Amino acid sequence: MMRSSGHAWLPYARNAPDKLLGGLLADGVDGETCRSRHESSAYRRSTPRRPSPYLVAKLRRHEELQRRCGPGSDAYSRAVQQLSAGRSAVDAECKYVVSVCNRGLGNRILAAASAFLYALLTDRVLLVYRGNGMGDLFCEPFPGATWLLPPDFPVAGLANITVDAAETYGNMLKNKVLTADSKEPVQVPALAYAYLEHDYGDGDKRFFCDDDQRLMSNIQWLVARMDTYSVPGLFQVPSFAEELAALFPESDAVFHHLGRYLFHPADHVWGLVSRYYRAYLARAEQLVGVQVRVFDSEQGKSPHVLRQITSCVWKEKLLPEVLAAGEPVITPATGGISRTVLIASLRPWFYERIKSMYWEQPTASGEDVGVHQPSHEEYQQFGRRSHDTKAWAEMYLLSLCDVLVTSGWSTFGYVAQGLAGVTPWVMYRPLNFSETPDPPCGRDVSMEPCFHTPPMYDCKLKHTADTARSVPHIRRCEDVKWGLKLVGPK
Repeated sequence: MMRSSGHAWLPYARNAPDKLLGGLLADGVDGETCRSRHESSAYRRSTPRRPSPYLVAKLRRHEELQRRCGPGSDAYSRAVQQLSAGRSAVDAECKYVVSVCNRGLGNRILAAASAFLYALLTDRVLLVYRGNGMGDLFCEPFPGATWLLPPDFPVAGLANITVDAAETYGNMLKNKVLTADSKEPVQVPALAYAYLEHDYGDGDKRFFCDDDQRLMSNIQWLVARMDTYSVPGLFQVPSFAEELAALFPESDAVFHHLGRYLFHPADHVWGLVSRYYRAYLARAEQLVGVQVRVFDSEQGKSPHVLRQITSCVWKEKLLPEVLAAGEPVITPATGGISRTVLIASLRPWFYERIKSMYWEQPTASGEDVGVHQPSHEEYQQFGRRSHDTKAWAEMYLLSLCDVLVTSGWSTFGYVAQGLAGVTPWVMYRPLNFSETPDPPCGRDVSMEPCFHTPPMYDCKLKHTADTARSVPHIRRCEDVKWGLKLVGPK
């Protein structure tokens, strides 16, 4: 059964398009500048999650801030001149946060979303480091402004920041360049690194403390070096709590809203997405996305991983089981559901086995199942443009699915589920590669990404502690047991 629609350019539209996504996107933007921004809503199922009026108003104010203070403005030129001279601007008219991440594409997307929420909370302009291809893969999210850090930015070596850099906030505290405990006004540098990667120490973890945020508010330039989704950490900062509650009454939809606002595929990526969708996926009544990430080369052709996939989708009734040889074949019911499986994996082996299984054996329900995989790059290729282009296209295709099965620990899956607004079934990472996990998968507690490296730091006692339970709407992740994620209000 084919979907019908009055949209000549998409004969199988899933919904009447809500091009502005409930007000997330500003009206009046030229449709020729970014096709995905204007067309993608017709490819996606409607979402029950609506952005709050407060978030919508905040986004419009932030867009004005990006135009007034971003690159190309007089205010930006003055801020860069002061930075080049090493001067700290007192009561600066514009402040900035620069997002830097050199990990895989999923990590870069989650890091940029985290930096953007911080920018919203602190009235800072968001700029993203362009050295990792961000300008090639995404449309500009802010109408009339850029989010790309200009190539002539006067601070060099942003891609090489480490935990040992003298400019990290933690090292500035350690070396008495800064003090968050003083009751008197203190002189602050023009720039500091907020180092939030997996190996950050206690001093850097104080980024998530109220006193330190008050001190950082006086620093005009913050370079946020992070490699994961740190939004749950921002929910642990007491001074942000009221604003976050107003922005996100549904605390399990933060990335769903921020991701759909920020990340629109550039036209060449959107071409890959839209052509593939129309050719292979549009006619299905239910799209089942399966994202397979193996973390060891020996698992690339693992029958245990294959068994985990099939056990999960059959146990959870996401796909029909296949009949054994000799079992009577069932005639398909008239008007039955047409299912199509989209597999996203670096390896082709799992796709080939699942496709052959559904071709060579009839299903217990009698229905036919189509299986597709857009690409198979074999291994992750950091920084290669063609690889990142395909990765972003496949993340986005997964986000158009009705049901998702993802691999635990994978930021690729986190991005897809958040954009989709779908709580996935998560395949557990095996402790022993020679066995299939039992159970093979479980329903996640929310569609939010997992914060893999939460601070575990008590701001009052100033030492390591588990503070997760002290904050509403935060739980341990299903896939990374020490990680944190946002869940919905009870």
